Amino acid sequence: MIEVKNLTKDYGNGAGARNVNLVAKPGEITVLLGSNGAGKSTTIKSIIGLLKFKGEIEICGHQNLSVEAKKSFGYIPETPVLYDLLSIQEHIDFIGNAYNVPNYQAEADKYLSIFRLTEKRKSVAKELSKGMRQKLSMTLALMIHPKALLVDEPMMGLDPKSIQDTLDILVALKNEGVSILMSTHIIDMVEEVWDSAYIMKQGEMVKHVDRRDLTTQSLKDLFFELDRAGEPNEQFD
Repeated sequence: MIEVKNLTKDYGNGAGARNVNLVAKPGEITVLLGSNGAGKSTTIKSIIGLLKFKGEIEICGHQNLSVEAKKSFGYIPETPVLYDLLSIQEHIDFIGNAYNVPNYQAEADKYLSIFRLTEKRKSVAKELSKGMRQKLSMTLALMIHPKALLVDEPMMGLDPKSIQDTLDILVALKNEGVSILMSTHIIDMVEEVWDSAYIMKQGEMVKHVDRRDLTTQSLKDLFFELDRAGEPNEQFD
Protein backbone atom coordinates (compact mmCIF):
# COMPACT_ATOMS: atom_id res chain seq x y z
CA MET A 1 0.00 0.00 0.00
CA ILE A 2 1.07 3.57 -0.68
CA GLU A 3 -0.38 6.01 1.82
CA VAL A 4 0.03 9.79 1.84
CA LYS A 5 -1.19 11.63 4.93
CA ASN A 6 -1.55 15.41 5.13
CA LEU A 7 1.24 16.06 2.62
CA THR A 8 2.13 19.74 2.48
CA LYS A 9 4.97 21.22 0.45
CA ASP A 10 5.50 24.99 0.32
CA TYR A 11 8.06 26.26 -2.18
CA GLY A 12 8.09 29.75 -0.70
CA ASN A 13 6.26 31.37 -3.60
CA GLY A 14 3.28 29.08 -3.22
CA ALA A 15 2.31 25.63 -2.03
CA GLY A 16 2.88 22.72 -4.37
CA ALA A 17 0.68 20.58 -2.16
CA ARG A 18 -1.70 21.38 0.69
CA ASN A 19 -2.89 18.65 3.06
CA VAL A 20 -2.92 16.01 0.36
CA ASN A 21 -4.23 12.58 1.36
CA LEU A 22 -4.39 9.48 -0.82
CA VAL A 23 -4.24 5.71 -0.51
CA ALA A 24 -3.27 3.23 -3.22
CA LYS A 25 -4.62 -0.07 -1.92
CA PRO A 26 -3.30 -3.57 -2.63
CA GLY A 27 -4.92 -5.17 -5.66
CA GLU A 28 -6.04 -1.87 -7.17
CA ILE A 29 -4.90 0.53 -9.88
CA THR A 30 -5.21 4.02 -8.43
CA VAL A 31 -4.85 6.93 -10.84
CA LEU A 32 -3.68 10.43 -9.96
CA LEU A 33 -5.07 13.09 -12.28
CA GLY A 34 -4.55 16.82 -12.62
CA SER A 35 -3.61 19.53 -15.10
CA ASN A 36 -0.11 20.99 -15.25
CA GLY A 37 0.64 22.69 -11.95
CA ALA A 38 -2.04 20.76 -10.06
CA GLY A 39 0.46 19.23 -7.65
CA LYS A 40 0.96 15.75 -9.12
CA SER A 41 4.72 16.14 -9.59
CA THR A 42 5.13 17.46 -6.05
CA THR A 43 3.20 14.48 -4.71
CA ILE A 44 5.22 11.99 -6.77
CA LYS A 45 8.58 13.55 -5.87
CA SER A 46 7.60 13.47 -2.20
CA ILE A 47 6.65 9.79 -2.38
CA ILE A 48 9.95 8.77 -3.96
CA GLY A 49 11.93 10.91 -1.53
CA LEU A 50 13.18 13.76 -3.70
CA LEU A 51 11.51 16.51 -1.65
CA LYS A 52 11.32 17.48 1.99
CA PHE A 53 7.72 17.92 3.10
CA LYS A 54 5.38 18.10 6.02
CA GLY A 55 3.14 15.11 6.64
CA GLU A 56 3.64 11.36 6.41
CA ILE A 57 4.18 8.93 3.55
CA GLU A 58 4.24 5.18 4.07
CA ILE A 59 4.94 2.36 1.63
CA CYS A 60 3.77 -1.06 2.73
CA GLY A 61 3.58 0.21 6.30
CA HIS A 62 7.10 1.68 6.36
CA GLN A 63 8.27 5.29 6.22
CA ASN A 64 8.95 6.06 2.56
CA LEU A 65 12.68 6.72 2.96
CA SER A 66 13.34 3.55 4.95
CA VAL A 67 15.24 0.58 3.56
CA GLU A 68 12.19 -1.61 4.21
CA ALA A 69 10.03 0.64 2.04
CA LYS A 70 12.53 0.78 -0.79
CA LYS A 71 12.83 -3.01 -0.89
CA SER A 72 9.13 -3.35 -1.66
CA PHE A 73 8.74 -0.32 -3.92
CA GLY A 74 9.08 0.02 -7.69
CA TYR A 75 9.13 3.33 -9.56
CA ILE A 76 8.73 3.92 -13.29
CA PRO A 77 9.49 7.59 -14.04
CA GLU A 78 8.18 9.56 -17.00
CA THR A 79 11.75 10.03 -18.23
CA PRO A 80 13.85 6.88 -17.78
CA VAL A 81 16.94 7.25 -15.61
CA LEU A 82 19.55 4.95 -17.13
CA TYR A 83 23.33 4.64 -17.40
CA ASP A 84 24.10 5.53 -21.01
CA LEU A 85 27.18 3.30 -21.30
CA LEU A 86 25.67 0.22 -19.68
CA SER A 87 23.97 -2.41 -21.80
CA ILE A 88 20.46 -3.70 -21.13
CA GLN A 89 21.96 -6.85 -19.58
CA GLU A 90 24.33 -4.83 -17.40
CA HIS A 91 21.40 -2.76 -16.11
CA ILE A 92 19.56 -5.98 -15.27
CA ASP A 93 22.58 -7.44 -13.46
CA PHE A 94 23.08 -4.23 -11.51
CA ILE A 95 19.48 -3.99 -10.29
CA GLY A 96 19.15 -7.73 -9.68
CA ASN A 97 22.21 -7.75 -7.43
CA ALA A 98 21.48 -4.41 -5.76
CA TYR A 99 18.03 -5.64 -4.69
CA ASN A 100 19.27 -9.19 -4.06
CA VAL A 101 16.49 -10.59 -6.25
CA PRO A 102 16.53 -14.40 -6.38
CA ASN A 103 16.66 -15.75 -9.92
CA TYR A 104 16.33 -12.21 -11.28
CA GLN A 105 17.37 -13.17 -14.79
CA ALA A 106 14.28 -15.32 -15.35
CA GLU A 107 12.03 -12.48 -14.25
CA ALA A 108 13.89 -9.98 -16.43
CA ASP A 109 13.73 -12.36 -19.40
CA LYS A 110 9.95 -12.47 -19.10
CA TYR A 111 9.63 -8.72 -19.50
CA LEU A 112 12.33 -8.50 -22.17
CA SER A 113 10.30 -10.99 -24.19
CA ILE A 114 7.03 -9.09 -23.69
CA PHE A 115 8.67 -5.83 -24.72
CA ARG A 116 10.60 -7.41 -27.60
CA LEU A 117 13.99 -6.45 -26.20
CA THR A 118 15.53 -9.92 -25.96
CA GLU A 119 17.72 -9.42 -29.03
CA LYS A 120 18.80 -5.98 -27.78
CA ARG A 121 20.24 -7.11 -24.44
CA LYS A 122 23.81 -6.26 -25.49
CA SER A 123 22.88 -2.76 -26.70
CA VAL A 124 23.96 0.14 -24.49
CA ALA A 125 21.31 2.54 -23.25
CA LYS A 126 22.40 5.51 -25.34
CA GLU A 127 21.73 3.48 -28.51
CA LEU A 128 18.12 2.74 -27.56
CA SER A 129 15.10 4.59 -28.88
CA LYS A 130 12.87 6.54 -26.50
CA GLY A 131 10.36 3.71 -26.44
CA MET A 132 13.04 1.08 -25.79
CA ARG A 133 14.47 3.14 -22.93
CA GLN A 134 11.02 3.32 -21.39
CA LYS A 135 10.55 -0.43 -21.74
CA LEU A 136 13.94 -1.08 -20.12
CA SER A 137 12.97 1.26 -17.27
CA MET A 138 9.77 -0.73 -16.75
CA THR A 139 11.65 -4.02 -16.84
CA LEU A 140 14.03 -2.84 -14.12
CA ALA A 141 11.18 -1.69 -11.88
CA LEU A 142 9.10 -4.84 -12.35
CA MET A 143 11.81 -7.48 -12.06
CA ILE A 144 12.26 -6.79 -8.33
CA HIS A 145 8.73 -8.07 -7.58
CA PRO A 146 7.46 -4.81 -6.04
CA LYS A 147 4.56 -4.90 -3.62
CA ALA A 148 3.86 -1.23 -4.37
CA LEU A 149 4.43 0.43 -7.74
CA LEU A 150 4.41 4.11 -8.70
CA VAL A 151 4.08 4.73 -12.42
CA ASP A 152 4.45 8.24 -13.89
CA GLU A 153 3.14 8.62 -17.45
CA PRO A 154 4.14 5.07 -18.44
CA MET A 155 2.86 5.27 -22.02
CA MET A 156 5.13 8.10 -23.16
CA GLY A 157 7.03 7.09 -26.29
CA LEU A 158 5.44 3.65 -26.59
CA ASP A 159 3.88 2.16 -29.71
CA PRO A 160 0.26 0.90 -29.55
CA LYS A 161 1.29 -2.74 -29.02
CA SER A 162 3.59 -1.81 -26.14
CA ILE A 163 0.88 0.37 -24.59
CA GLN A 164 -1.47 -2.62 -24.52
CA ASP A 165 1.31 -4.85 -23.19
CA THR A 166 1.91 -2.36 -20.38
CA LEU A 167 -1.77 -2.21 -19.46
CA ASP A 168 -1.94 -6.01 -19.45
CA ILE A 169 1.08 -6.17 -17.14
CA LEU A 170 -0.42 -3.63 -14.74
CA VAL A 171 -3.71 -5.53 -14.59
CA ALA A 172 -1.83 -8.80 -13.96
CA LEU A 173 0.13 -7.17 -11.12
CA LYS A 174 -3.09 -5.77 -9.68
CA ASN A 175 -4.58 -9.23 -9.70
CA GLU A 176 -1.52 -10.46 -7.79
CA GLY A 177 -2.23 -7.92 -5.05
CA VAL A 178 0.27 -5.18 -5.97
CA SER A 179 -0.64 -1.60 -5.04
CA ILE A 180 -0.35 0.52 -8.19
CA LEU A 181 -0.42 4.32 -8.25
CA MET A 182 -0.37 5.78 -11.75
CA SER A 183 -0.10 9.42 -12.76
CA THR A 184 -1.29 10.11 -16.28
CA HIS A 185 -2.70 12.75 -18.61
CA ILE A 186 -4.13 10.15 -20.98
CA ILE A 187 -7.34 9.24 -19.19
CA ASP A 188 -8.76 7.29 -22.14
CA MET A 189 -5.96 4.73 -21.86
CA VAL A 190 -6.78 3.81 -18.26
CA GLU A 191 -10.57 3.96 -18.58
CA GLU A 192 -10.91 0.18 -18.61
CA VAL A 193 -8.41 -0.65 -15.86
CA TRP A 194 -8.63 1.91 -13.05
CA ASP A 195 -10.20 1.12 -9.68
CA SER A 196 -9.79 4.34 -7.72
CA ALA A 197 -8.99 7.89 -8.79
CA TYR A 198 -7.76 11.07 -7.12
CA ILE A 199 -8.10 14.42 -8.86
CA MET A 200 -5.84 17.35 -7.91
CA LYS A 201 -6.22 21.05 -8.62
CA GLN A 202 -4.02 23.94 -7.49
CA GLY A 203 -2.13 21.80 -5.00
CA GLU A 204 -5.19 20.31 -3.35
CA MET A 205 -7.00 17.00 -3.63
CA VAL A 206 -10.46 17.95 -4.85
CA LYS A 207 -12.00 14.53 -5.44
CA HIS A 208 -11.56 10.88 -4.65
CA VAL A 209 -13.81 8.49 -6.54
CA ASP A 210 -14.20 4.72 -6.56
CA ARG A 211 -14.97 3.12 -9.91
CA ARG A 212 -18.01 1.35 -8.44
CA ASP A 213 -19.50 4.68 -7.39
CA LEU A 214 -19.05 6.42 -10.76
CA THR A 215 -22.20 5.30 -12.58
CA THR A 216 -23.51 8.37 -14.38
CA GLN A 217 -20.41 9.68 -16.18
CA SER A 218 -16.95 8.64 -17.29
CA LEU A 219 -13.80 9.41 -15.32
CA LYS A 220 -12.71 11.72 -18.14
CA ASP A 221 -15.96 13.70 -17.97
CA LEU A 222 -15.69 13.96 -14.18
CA PHE A 223 -12.12 15.20 -14.45
CA PHE A 224 -12.97 17.96 -16.91
CA GLU A 225 -16.00 18.97 -14.89
CA LEU A 226 -13.89 19.43 -11.75
CA ASP A 227 -10.90 20.91 -13.56
CA ARG A 228 -13.04 23.64 -15.15
CA ALA A 229 -15.02 24.38 -12.00
CA GLY A 230 -14.62 27.98 -10.88
CA GLU A 231 -13.20 29.17 -14.18
CA PRO A 232 -14.89 32.20 -15.75
CA ASN A 233 -17.02 31.48 -18.80
CA GLU A 234 -15.27 32.40 -22.01
CA GLN A 235 -16.93 35.03 -24.19
CA PHE A 236 -16.71 34.83 -27.95
CA ASP A 237 -17.55 37.59 -30.43
